[in-house]
Amino acid sequence: MKDLVNISPLTASMVVVLLPFLAFLLQAIWGKRSTSGIFALLAIVLSTLISVVFVFLEVWRNVPLVQTFSWFTVGDKTFTLGILLNNLSVLMQLIVCVIAVPVHIYSRAYMKGDPGIHRYWMYLSLFCFAMLGLTISKNLLMMYIFWELVGFASYLLIGFWFTKDSAVQANKKAFIINRIGDLGFLLGISTLFACFGSLDLQELFGKEGLILELHDKDTGLMTFAGICFFVGAMAKSAQFPLHIWLPDAMEGPTAVSSLIHAATMVAAGVFLLGSIFPLFNGTVLLVIAIVGTITAISAAYFALGQYDIKKILAFSTVSQLGYMMVAVGIGAWDAAMFHLATHAFFKCLLFLGAGAVIHEMAHLKAQHNADFDPQDLRNMGGLRRYMPKTFLLMVVASLALAGFPLTSGFLSKDAIVIAAFEWAAHQGTVYIIVPIVLVLVSMLTAFYIGRLIFKAFFGNFRLQNYKPDTMHEAPKLMLYPMYFLGLCCLFFVFSSNPISYHDAAILEGFSVHYIFQELHSLHIIIPVLLTSTALLSWVLGYRWYVKDQYPLHAASKWITLATNQLNLNLWIGAIFVNGTLKLSNWTYWFDRNIVDGLVKFFTVLTRTLANSATWFDSVVVDGIVNMVANTAYTIGHILRWVQNGRLQNYLGFAFTVVLLGIIYLILR
Repeated sequence: MKDLVNISPLTASMVVVLLPFLAFLLQAIWGKRSTSGIFALLAIVLSTLISVVFVFLEVWRNVPLVQTFSWFTVGDKTFTLGILLNNLSVLMQLIVCVIAVPVHIYSRAYMKGDPGIHRYWMYLSLFCFAMLGLTISKNLLMMYIFWELVGFASYLLIGFWFTKDSAVQANKKAFIINRIGDLGFLLGISTLFACFGSLDLQELFGKEGLILELHDKDTGLMTFAGICFFVGAMAKSAQFPLHIWLPDAMEGPTAVSSLIHAATMVAAGVFLLGSIFPLFNGTVLLVIAIVGTITAISAAYFALGQYDIKKILAFSTVSQLGYMMVAVGIGAWDAAMFHLATHAFFKCLLFLGAGAVIHEMAHLKAQHNADFDPQDLRNMGGLRRYMPKTFLLMVVASLALAGFPLTSGFLSKDAIVIAAFEWAAHQGTVYIIVPIVLVLVSMLTAFYIGRLIFKAFFGNFRLQNYKPDTMHEAPKLMLYPMYFLGLCCLFFVFSSNPISYHDAAILEGFSVHYIFQELHSLHIIIPVLLTSTALLSWVLGYRWYVKDQYPLHAASKWITLATNQLNLNLWIGAIFVNGTLKLSNWTYWFDRNIVDGLVKFFTVLTRTLANSATWFDSVVVDGIVNMVANTAYTIGHILRWVQNGRLQNYLGFAFTVVLLGIIYLILR
């Protein structure tokens, strides 16, 4: 018992990772008999408890712990597997575990009765194993392996309902887009290995790491490596224009969306950039900040025109990930991780709340054998009377997303926006565009999440032909996880100070040194500005969607463009998909007509030359040889006839020769 209490954090972290993998194996062996999810739930609960007690509390704000195992050797280079436990890795591991537990509990009720439930639990455990393995990887090669496994597990979960064509198309789209990012990740790994001969995170980025010893990081090779890693993060964390897979990924079960597409998998890109932050020079950081800014504003705009409740939350996730990328780009990667942590809880709650609403709308559809979309906001309204607890929990999560005081989102969003203004003041005039856009995004965020709440829960039920009297609160097994997440949306989980992010435990744990100076006035102006604009957005949304004082036409060009994402999918389809098809068709034509034509031409030419050579050899060469042979034979035959041993013939021949000679002399 004493040895159990004194378990090493390194050993404990391995157990945390391996428990979900063991559950995956058990469920794979058990097959269709494993419908309860008890293996998956028990594994993730144990992983969470071990992660909290034996890993996080032991490592947080202490000396990092490492353990390395030799893997294989190529030449004089030995590749290793290892565990790295520092503040960043144990925080990410804890977030994955703590988010996964309520999702597993919620799924037991939400997915009950699904014919493929045994596959669901198996895939979910595989994903948790991959994500947890990613968090503690000590070297980039090991991280890349788990990175790929996370993408594969996500592919399986997005296409869980594989009988739906939309789900199949969505998981293929996610898989292909993420392959683009994975190629960038792989190129970044190759570049670092070529430069430093190591992929070990501690050797590269530790206090005395090879990267920190560089006198000049502004070389083309270092910029290339940084951009490559960022491309990997762009795909996984759905940054513009590689974000297009995430809204379609909502075809998977809602519980899946809450876990991997709001809280963990999409956050892996931010985690990666935080892990290798010393690699980035000013050029790469500026690119990250610009792309993050574009992503934040574009996704917020797209969310305004969506009617599918899950797609609104999907674009909201993309927008908030843009916030995190901006934080990384300005050098405040600790603020990015802080927002990652707070966002994980309130966005997970929003997805689970949306799942509860969809669950009841689907029951209503089944009861009346009706034909309507249970996820469409235009088919909802007034649901707070039937689902008051879900309504209250979603309001709390929405307030956190909008950044209202006393919520966790208020603290983490302020940390990013204030740091952005301080960074802009340090950099120069033009850079002020970035924080101004972030303020605008904050306003749009409050508006679109308010729109979701007002359209779903206020007013009257919009489907006049169906009475929602049979609708009721979600089962307790779905509500209890939501209660927990609702508490985690409040400030006291992350900080003792409700109005200042400086006391947040996460920021104190990282203690990142900023290159810009703190401007104290902003710590009053920005929170007041963000809160007042958020309130204004909610008041405006209430007038538009509850009081029916909507001033715009539903078919407005701007709304249509937001709904269709500026036709970005069409543009990408026309340029890249159709372009690839046209290129493939052209290369096919070139191969069939030019390449094959040249091959056939040279084949005919070669055969013609060969036939000509055969004729010349048999007729001319052989003819000359045969003629010489026949001539020699004839002469020999004649001479053989003369030399026959008869004296009279010899005398006759001699007489003939003499006679011919005399005739010649006479005639001459």
